[in-house]
Amino acid sequence: MTFSGFPPSALRLYEDLAADNSKEAWRLRHRERYERDVRAPMDELAAELSTYFKESGGVQVLGPVRDTRMSHDKSLYKTYQGAYLDLLPCLGLWVHLDRHGLYASGRWYPYAGAEVARYRAAVEQEDGGAELAAIAGRLEAQGFVLGGDRLRSRPRGVPADHPRLGLLRHRKIDAGRRYGPDAGLHTARAGELVRETWQAVRPLLDWMAARALTPQPRERGVDVPS
Repeated sequence: MTFSGFPPSALRLYEDLAADNSKEAWRLRHRERYERDVRAPMDELAAELSTYFKESGGVQVLGPVRDTRMSHDKSLYKTYQGAYLDLLPCLGLWVHLDRHGLYASGRWYPYAGAEVARYRAAVEQEDGGAELAAIAGRLEAQGFVLGGDRLRSRPRGVPADHPRLGLLRHRKIDAGRRYGPDAGLHTARAGELVRETWQAVRPLLDWMAARALTPQPRERGVDVPS
């Protein structure tokens, strides 16, 4: 089926799930609504997005059950519905729906300190660092928030007056935009918003692929359509 948006009941489901995250409530009240109002539209959105990202393997939709093994939060079910597209190791695109609306982003999520060190070395370089700072500035002017895990202070050896200290603090980066219910979430416009956001974040992903990742066979092409 063609993606036509998320119904208002999809957002209300996550309000209800935040209030009662029990297995009994999921079985009796939440599961049927989830499958109809959340999972089915997200599957349709993922299929639509995948037509624009054929070379990258397609958009994957996450399941509703949380993995609580390594978490202090033992609630059983996720309070969001996520989907992602892996472009390269540690680099990808993300979208999720929750009770507040829709969020779409580009992400760099290294698993090893060596990757963080490689990123910081690239930021320290005058040309590469200035290029990333300009990209980040343009994204913020378009309404993006540059989030992700980062140090509270500064990396060892970096002076307090470093012109790119904010970027050097990052250990992960998530550059995204949030859309509330009035942005068109209940129509096909929601799919356009995700595509526009993923397009806008392309320069950041290209920079990461070229300068911050361990070299890959296709390091300079992350298959984000123009």
